[in-house]
Amino acid sequence: MSQTTESRSRTRRSSDLSKHSAEVFAEAEDHPVTVTRRDGEDLVLMSLREAVGRTTLLDLAAQLITATVDTEGTLSERMSRAFPWMLALSPGDRETCARDLLDAARASFSTDQSHLVTVELAAWKETATAVAAGLGRVDLEWLDDEADQIVDRP
Repeated sequence: MSQTTESRSRTRRSSDLSKHSAEVFAEAEDHPVTVTRRDGEDLVLMSLREAVGRTTLLDLAAQLITATVDTEGTLSERMSRAFPWMLALSPGDRETCARDLLDAARASFSTDQSHLVTVELAAWKETATAVAAGLGRVDLEWLDDEADQIVDRP
């Protein structure tokens, strides 16, 4: 167990679970709770959200590891094979997306905060979906509200 995971997890005796169940359940909604038992292996009580987040993070880790250890093509090409929606992005955006996803994954893994990479992944996937739908193809005119004239992009 990582140092971060240990600091986020609280330990309770199994008797606490029966005597103070509402309190233990409230803790488990916030963070995993290790339930120690004299007659068996310790158990961990956590919310479904936490469990799903961990599973999602592991699935994503498998995809990222596969893409990064592959030796054929650039990083963005390998990542595009793992995440085909990236093909809707421009080549430059694919490079940025690949690096952003790896950085967010490293942050998630090292802090035990699965939402960091899942939010980054969702944002890039939504961007790719918008690009594929044709959004962003129109040249925008940036207006100065006060002067009612076209200005360079801010």
